[in-house]
Amino acid sequence: MATALLAKLLGIKLNEHDSTANDRVTRGESAYSLSTADTYVEEAPTALEWIKHVTPGPRDLGHWAYSLFPFTHWITRYNLQWLSGDLIAGITVGCVVVPQSMAYAKLALLDVQFGLYSSFMGVLIYWFFATSKDITIGPVAVMSLIVGNVVQKAKKTNPELPAHVVASALAIIAGSIISFIGLIRLGWIVDFISLAAISAFMTGSALNIAVGQFPTLMGITGFDTRASTYKVVINILKHLGRSNLDASIGLTALAMLYIIRAACNLGAKKVPSKAKMFFFLSTLRTAFVILLYTLISYLVNRHHRPTKQNRFKLTGPVPRGFKNAAVPTVTKAVIKSFAGELPASVIVLLIEHIAIAKSFGRINNYTIDPSQEMVAIGVTNLLGPFLGAYPATGSFSRTAIKSKAGVRTPFAGVITALVVLLAIYALPAVFFYIPNAALSAVIIHAVLDLITPPNTVYQFWLISPLEVFIFFAGVIVTIFTSIEIGVYVTVGTSAALLLFRLSKARGRFLGRVKIHSVVGDQFLDDERKFGRRSLDGSDSNGSYRDIFLPISHNDGSNPEVAVQSPYPGIFIYRFSEGYNYPNANHYLDYMVAGIFNETRRTNPHSYGRLGDRPWNDPGPGRGRVADDHLDRPTLKAIILDFSSVNNVDVTSVQHLIDVRNQLDRYAAPSKVYWHIACINNRWTKRALTSAGFGYPTPPGDGVILDRWKPIFSVAEIGGDASAATVAQRRDNELRRQNTHDVEEQRSKSMTAHDNITPKTASTSSSDLGKELEASNVYNKRGTRVTVVQSLDRPLFHVDLTSALQSAIANVERRQEVDL
Repeated sequence: MATALLAKLLGIKLNEHDSTANDRVTRGESAYSLSTADTYVEEAPTALEWIKHVTPGPRDLGHWAYSLFPFTHWITRYNLQWLSGDLIAGITVGCVVVPQSMAYAKLALLDVQFGLYSSFMGVLIYWFFATSKDITIGPVAVMSLIVGNVVQKAKKTNPELPAHVVASALAIIAGSIISFIGLIRLGWIVDFISLAAISAFMTGSALNIAVGQFPTLMGITGFDTRASTYKVVINILKHLGRSNLDASIGLTALAMLYIIRAACNLGAKKVPSKAKMFFFLSTLRTAFVILLYTLISYLVNRHHRPTKQNRFKLTGPVPRGFKNAAVPTVTKAVIKSFAGELPASVIVLLIEHIAIAKSFGRINNYTIDPSQEMVAIGVTNLLGPFLGAYPATGSFSRTAIKSKAGVRTPFAGVITALVVLLAIYALPAVFFYIPNAALSAVIIHAVLDLITPPNTVYQFWLISPLEVFIFFAGVIVTIFTSIEIGVYVTVGTSAALLLFRLSKARGRFLGRVKIHSVVGDQFLDDERKFGRRSLDGSDSNGSYRDIFLPISHNDGSNPEVAVQSPYPGIFIYRFSEGYNYPNANHYLDYMVAGIFNETRRTNPHSYGRLGDRPWNDPGPGRGRVADDHLDRPTLKAIILDFSSVNNVDVTSVQHLIDVRNQLDRYAAPSKVYWHIACINNRWTKRALTSAGFGYPTPPGDGVILDRWKPIFSVAEIGGDASAATVAQRRDNELRRQNTHDVEEQRSKSMTAHDNITPKTASTSSSDLGKELEASNVYNKRGTRVTVVQSLDRPLFHVDLTSALQSAIANVERRQEVDL
């Protein structure tokens, strides 16, 4: 009572479209008798119901807490067989990650030990939160380059800040942001970044990194190797003559990496039985090359221990253990030094890791949780800086190695951590002699594999030519500017393309086509039985079904197939991809234009004088007779296919209301019936109902309400098409075909039984129908039918066929009344 009073005071019309609901349901003739059908009226969803649905309960919170630690799902069933696979994979990855992490630390303008710290914390922490068994978290090339740019910028603005302090603070802030996104389960946001954008970013970054490392490979100095890629190329060509002995180390190391890989790949093809052995040999090529050149460096420089007297540039002293372990320094000044690069850092950490995790999940037949993976990345970057780590994420190369090595669980990360820990404490003296040129060779060898192959770009072209332009735009921008700008451009252009496709979506007018299912030269009916008819055009038994195809054949269907207009004055319009405020106007403008081109105004003399006409329809010029298009039908009904529509909004529904009013004026004095088929969402039904759709448009003042015929789709309660009924029907059919004589006797006995109890007799004359009548699964006695859709919304239909039947029936009834 209080609610009604308040609504009256505020001028809110409660149940405006439900005030005549009972009248709408009962007037007219139903397609079935209420005495033989159960009724159904759908309750509209409420705001309270939605709140209850989205508000987590105690059970949901418990499940959320349990999902934060995925290792608890499998650790209790850990066994020796899993351990053996994890040992092999963990040790293999450990041998790769040690030299790679040191090389990437150099790329980040940090001492090599910080790469080891990042690798150790990444593999050690990740397995607690992992939903992927293959991912290896640690330093990666692209993120290391961004960290190096941040460090270089911070040195200019805050020269007193140590490089590792800035890198650790960046890891803390980025990790906090990513952890928050993961904890509130917003991992789906990474799906907005397209594969073309990721490929462009990776390709441009790989070229940037490879070109930037080439001067170190050749021993060239004297210019900024972190400038735009094209500038670095120009400077390399200018100073190429200044190469020194480092070039002999770098070029031969790079060549050896490729030669070993090629030889192992060839050996695996020639001797398939030894493929596993060749795989491990290829995997360990990085460690082998680094050890070989470390030995060479030691032999050459053992009598030239001071760094300045070395024959070529070496890594230099590496402290033993975690000498930089401390509470990270996160101050306003530190955050300000990298605030501009923070968005790009978060994007790189996310897209590289999630893309790799999803890819290997599909390869190895498991599903990752993007939100939980974000938690794993975030926690790793939150805790790693306490031991001196800088930002880390999933590595493609090490993940691929781990997967091929036969990893069984995420626990393999612990094995890798032990290998890294051994290197941190046992090998610092050896690390002193690692040539910088050899580390650059390792980086170049690793990042060149990130370049998108030409065949992949060609596949992009076949699938979506527009995205190829996005790909090349991202690569070119990265080459001529920076990785950060390249990230923003590729992500931004992908989002722009998505919005363009959404806003310019165009619907299709559909027509009806009768089709047959054919196997060989025989028809296949709805019961999956083969007919004996030939393909000569005859179809006496009517074994066909209706489908709806675009009248223009712009979906690629055979243009020689004749698509029939649904009915004169009735149009079927299908939304192609959602219906919301960005595309509502474009959808409906196209629909209205198509209707105007195919119909005529119901009352061509509705404008008594020239001045009554609207300015946008001034009529024919002076001395000309208006073309009334009397050969065209008048508009009678519109059927909207909502099969691709999940949600609507205020703007899109208002557009529908405006178009309905426009077309009602066009068809005056008649009203246009709006039938809507295949609505998949209860909230969409509620929105359309509140706008007056779902039942005939109420007549205006002085207009006599013509009787209309609601046609509903009904189904049997219990289901004639249930799995059990279908199974028994097929079983009975098979028995009838195989034992024809027995079937005849069974038919006679059933006929005799029918004479005694006529209420249970089947109305069908077929033997199969009688078998179904006598079966335990489906018995006609007590069978009832009910409507599939709600009774109080007769113009909402379960499919296009029922919508068209209803539209035609009411148009014909209206014509009968007019006569």
